[in-house]
Amino acid sequence: MRVILVSGPSGSGKTTVARLLAESRLSPSVHLHTDDFYAAIRQGALAPYLPEAHEQNRIVTGVIARAAAGYAAGGYHTVVDGVVGPWFLGAYEEAAEAARVGLLYVVLRPDRETALARGTSRSRHPLTDRKVLDRIYDGFADLGPHERNVLDSTGLTPEETADAVLARR
Repeated sequence: MRVILVSGPSGSGKTTVARLLAESRLSPSVHLHTDDFYAAIRQGALAPYLPEAHEQNRIVTGVIARAAAGYAAGGYHTVVDGVVGPWFLGAYEEAAEAARVGLLYVVLRPDRETALARGTSRSRHPLTDRKVLDRIYDGFADLGPHERNVLDSTGLTPEETADAVLARR
């Protein structure tokens, strides 16, 4: 089994695609939504996009990575969705190696306007501020050696995107 890490900027469709993968494309499967791990912090939580949240983000990322690897080691296809840039990929690589499971890192990156339009129009999401969303998008604009992990999902439906993720096996 392996961990499929579906990343990208806000509004890229990570959660929708991860849910599709876990609910209809893989079995047995687990879907870990990173926002849920951040929401578990009841006192002293910082918005993860703030620079001063780096240590909190490092800790939460490690917890998620180990949980994902644990599920995969137990025989589950494990899909994680979250804003995970290469700067936090090491935690997933270490956890996958320790658990002896595979890791697939895919960055969904539609064009900027598509991501910002989706991100600012979400009615049930706490983060819809265009300036913040634009800054998050900037973090994924040039991934250097990780550009090979980018999937341009601009013109794809969620189903087509899920299929394209699985095609990267």
